Amino acid sequence: MANDKWFAIVNPKAGKGRAVVDWPRISWMLTDAGIDFDHVFTQKKYHAVELTVRAIRNGYRKIISVGGDGTLNEIVNGIFIQQEVKTTDVLLAMMPLGIGNDWIRMYGIPRTYADATIAIKESHSFLQDVGMVKYYEAKVHHTRYFANAVGIGFDGYVAIGFNRLKEAGKKSKWLYVISMIKSVLRYRATKVALRIDDEKISDDVYSITLGIGKYNGGGMIQLPNAVANDGLLDLTLIRKISGLNVLWNMPILYNGTIHKHSRITGHRGKEISIHSIPQIPIEVDGESVGYSPFDISVVPRGINVVVGKDFNPAL
Repeated sequence: MANDKWFAIVNPKAGKGRAVVDWPRISWMLTDAGIDFDHVFTQKKYHAVELTVRAIRNGYRKIISVGGDGTLNEIVNGIFIQQEVKTTDVLLAMMPLGIGNDWIRMYGIPRTYADATIAIKESHSFLQDVGMVKYYEAKVHHTRYFANAVGIGFDGYVAIGFNRLKEAGKKSKWLYVISMIKSVLRYRATKVALRIDDEKISDDVYSITLGIGKYNGGGMIQLPNAVANDGLLDLTLIRKISGLNVLWNMPILYNGTIHKHSRITGHRGKEISIHSIPQIPIEVDGESVGYSPFDISVVPRGINVVVGKDFNPAL
């Protein structure tokens, strides 16, 4: 039987640990706004996946992700793993507490707790596409869904360093940039065979970003033309490039002009496969998860999400 309450999944490690300190205030704001909810704290990696499956089985159809992009990703995967209802029957909202918060940038979701609470109360909803990626980890084939973007090659390598810094207890909004600068000194382009629907590309590739949303890496606009409900994955391909060139051109990663660089091209498709020797890493919604080969596809309008009241999918 469906439950009309919201179910809040709180990641206590999100926002450099702010979730634990700020939850009483967030909880009070939700209650004061007349939002009826239950909540639970995650206790381990992938716990949000389990909690989401259990919540839907217990009748909840409205979930609040209290955390960052990684927490949201786990909840999306839980929505797709559960077998109780259609994925679009579950409404997903965000109380942003992460370091990057890239998913909310796409949808005009407020960053302040008070304004995010209003957005949840008003519940302007939007059916967005979802990506599905198949990859390898420890020689085992895995499948994972994503709501925003994945980074392959250099981007995947940066995420490995970024997550190591977070796990080591480092706390700074510049962690991603720090990891990027360190990675520039070490990473090299790899020979990649890439298929985007019927288009085939074989080249030395430095990095690939693809996905549903425009933003990744804490505000980078690597997919400037992405439309979240067009049934297509946008892809930005960076061919072999020097580390110095990467550092010199960092501004274009943030100002939406990335495709103007001579070594960078934009593409779009429904089904994408990527092979590389040696294997290259991948990050999914900011979390490093595995290695190539990859098969990536899109689930058109696969989840129902709460967006900002002024969100326009055409912009």
